[in-house]
Amino acid sequence: MKDNARSFFTPEQQEDLKLAIMHAELDTSGEIRIHIETRCRGEANDRAAQIFKILGMDKTELRNGILFYLALKNRKFAVIGDSGINAMVEENFWQQLKAILIEHFAQDKFTEGLVVCIGKVGAELKKYFPHQRNDINELTDDLSFGDE
Repeated sequence: MKDNARSFFTPEQQEDLKLAIMHAELDTSGEIRIHIETRCRGEANDRAAQIFKILGMDKTELRNGILFYLALKNRKFAVIGDSGINAMVEENFWQQLKAILIEHFAQDKFTEGLVVCIGKVGAELKKYFPHQRNDINELTDDLSFGDE
């Protein structure tokens, strides 16, 4: 397994993930991002919350951004949503996503697990934040990477 954030996913896998995000965002005003770091010092949820702000995900109009955060060497990850989506989804929604990711990650199926969960996130966003005629893509769909 590659432990470097920038080279963990092949260019083809990165494109698959970007396409999954683009597809999931087609029918919603929500925003989905993936951030990968080599290491995470501290708790994954705390670091994900920091990255969420650094990426400007807390600035979306409807507060409906969702971040998938991975720290490779520590084998940590988090999935967090902003206040708008948190207020709408079922209480166990984030735990369900984490369970799916754990199952896929245990089999080294990182891309597949993320694609499945991005699809589920897109369906939830569509339900609560359907695409409006004047919606714009507020954030890039590209993966972001931590420095090391």
